[in-house]
Amino acid sequence: MERIRDLSSKKAAVIFTKSSCCMCHSIKTLFYELGASPAIHELDKDPEGREMERALRALGSSNPAVPAVFVGGRYVGSAKDIISFHVDGSLKQMLKDAKAIWL
Repeated sequence: MERIRDLSSKKAAVIFTKSSCCMCHSIKTLFYELGASPAIHELDKDPEGREMERALRALGSSNPAVPAVFVGGRYVGSAKDIISFHVDGSLKQMLKDAKAIWL
């Protein structure tokens, strides 16, 4: 859990992913298209990935635990949540407030 907290606070937008996850790719692409440059942590390429995945589930991430998105150091949700925020217009404002985008 401590590693998740540490990594998620190092940048305004952080996405925990797996390299083979299509929804992870979609969420990363959405962030890039909105002008954000999130830190990406691929759990399947990290020796502590399984432990981090368990920690993400303990924070409330769904099953599967990725993508798990943090904005401003706060866990904001998985793919379903992020898409909902994008559709209702709040994702862009959330990213602006966290200074993850400058538009």
